[in-house]
Amino acid sequence: MRLRHKPWASDFIAEQSEYAVTNPEQYKGKWHELFGNHHPIHIEVGTGKGQFLAGMAQKNPDINYIGIELFDSVIVAAIQKAVDLKIPNLKFLNVNANNLSEYFAPGEIDRVYLNFSDPWPKSRHAKRRLTYKSFLALYEEILVKGGEIHFKTDNQGLFEYSLLSFSEYGLLLKYVSLDLHNSDYEGNVMTEYEEKFSEKGQRIYRVEAKYMNEGSQE
Repeated sequence: MRLRHKPWASDFIAEQSEYAVTNPEQYKGKWHELFGNHHPIHIEVGTGKGQFLAGMAQKNPDINYIGIELFDSVIVAAIQKAVDLKIPNLKFLNVNANNLSEYFAPGEIDRVYLNFSDPWPKSRHAKRRLTYKSFLALYEEILVKGGEIHFKTDNQGLFEYSLLSFSEYGLLLKYVSLDLHNSDYEGNVMTEYEEKFSEKGQRIYRVEAKYMNEGSQE
C-alpha cells in the first residue's frame, strides 16, 4: 500500500487528546481509569482508517476499544471518525505493535482483532506477520487468561499460515470460516478493505482463536 504523506498528521493527532493517546505508556495498567469504567478492553492491531473499530464501538457501548496503527497518515482518518461520531468508548495509539507490552499490563486486554494485516508473502519476512509466534506471545502477555484473537483476511495464503501458526502455538480454533460473507455468522462489521474486496467477489476468511492458559510457548 502506497501511503500519501500528510505533514499535518502529527499536529492533528496531538490536538485530538480525547481520542488520540500520545503518552500510552503512562496508562499501562490504568486504561480503565482513562475510560472511566471497568468494561472489557478490545484492541485492534493495524486499525487502518478505523471503520471496523468505529462500528464495533458504536454497536457495543459496554466495551472499550483501542486502535493501534503505526502510520500517522492513516490513523488520522480513524481519529476523525471518532471525533465526527463522538464515540466515547474509543481511543487510538499511533505506535508500533512490537511494543504492546510497554503500553498494556499483563491481563489488561480481553480481545485482539487482526483485520486484513499485511501478508508479507516472502518467507524471509515471516517474522513480520502479525500472526507469527513472537506476536502471539506478545498478545498472550497482555490478554486475560482465555483471551481471544479474531482474525480476518482476504489472503488465502496468510490465512492458511495463520491457522497453522495458531495451532502450533497451542491456541484453540473456535470458529473458522472459509467464506465469511456466505456463512451463517451474524454481527460482522466490515473494514474498508473488506468492503472493497467483497465487492469484487473475493472470499473473506475469518477465525477466532482462544488461548488455553498454559503460559507462553517456545
